[in-house]
Amino acid sequence: MKQNKYDDSNFFSAYKQLPRSIKGLEGAGEWHVFKSLIPELRNKNVLDLGCGFGWHCRFAREQQAVSVVGVDISEKMLRQAREQTDDPAISYLQMPIEDIEFSNSQFDVVISSLSFHYIKSFEVICKKVHDCLKLGGTFIFSVEHPIFTARNEQDWYLDDQGNRLHWPVDNYQSEGVRETTFLIENVIKYHRTISTYINDLIGAGFNLKAIKEPMPSDEMLKNDSLMKDEKRRPMFLIISVEKESASN
Repeated sequence: MKQNKYDDSNFFSAYKQLPRSIKGLEGAGEWHVFKSLIPELRNKNVLDLGCGFGWHCRFAREQQAVSVVGVDISEKMLRQAREQTDDPAISYLQMPIEDIEFSNSQFDVVISSLSFHYIKSFEVICKKVHDCLKLGGTFIFSVEHPIFTARNEQDWYLDDQGNRLHWPVDNYQSEGVRETTFLIENVIKYHRTISTYINDLIGAGFNLKAIKEPMPSDEMLKNDSLMKDEKRRPMFLIISVEKESASN
């Protein structure tokens, strides 16, 4: 299933109001950790899967990547990305991530931010990314944490006064479709365990480099009172892997 809620007018209107949509990368609570794992991008060819408004694409060029390709299923997202981008070294392609077909060893670095939990088969994506990466290339991505995606009701358990009591986890080992509410109702996500993420990467031939379960930065914790609850359960999972080089 290749659902595209981002071209739904109501969804897109709400998404544009999120801090990460308005402020860009600095408005994303996990960015300080994601950024720390990105390798040197100077003179590199970079692919961004699920590029959205193109924030990561433009960051890659700021780091002097020689070329950047952004892929996204959403026409509305890419329209905004193109409006915000004035750089011939960045190209945007509208297609589902599942449909990518790039040349072998085309890219030095592949990144993806919060996209793969919308995709049915992570295993297929791992194989495609492995093929299009050069030897020694890096694949780094973030997803919603499996503790976050385990239930259809991806939300806190509240008391009668609306206080957040705890984050319930159920059906963790039952992988597959989750029909949930994110900005609007009937959003399809795919839950998979941490071990599935890791084993699919290993099965595709990647070497693990880092696994992170980020919390918001100290500045965000200080400036937003709701951020303190992010210490109570992980919301994001970030994984960095490498395609083994010939010398290894």
